[in-house]
Amino acid sequence: MISPDDLARIDDLLVAPPAGNPLAEFRSRFPGLSLTRCDAGDMSSEQVFREYPQFKLYLVDGRDHCWHITNDPAAATGIVVATLN
Repeated sequence: MISPDDLARIDDLLVAPPAGNPLAEFRSRFPGLSLTRCDAGDMSSEQVFREYPQFKLYLVDGRDHCWHITNDPAAATGIVVATLN
């Protein structure tokens, strides 16, 4: 589950990412949350959860054998951050 507080902190990180690698910062802020990074084109057939100036955010539900994209933070076990070019 991703809490509203976690979503607010993710928003803060992705709206104005720190210099360098913001995803490295993500890993230190959210050590228990699964993170996958990819190009936005790799996720073109999926529904985006939120969009930011440099990224698109997708929520992942990995509770079953195969993971899938969800828009329900209560079901989310991880995120995908897709980089915009």
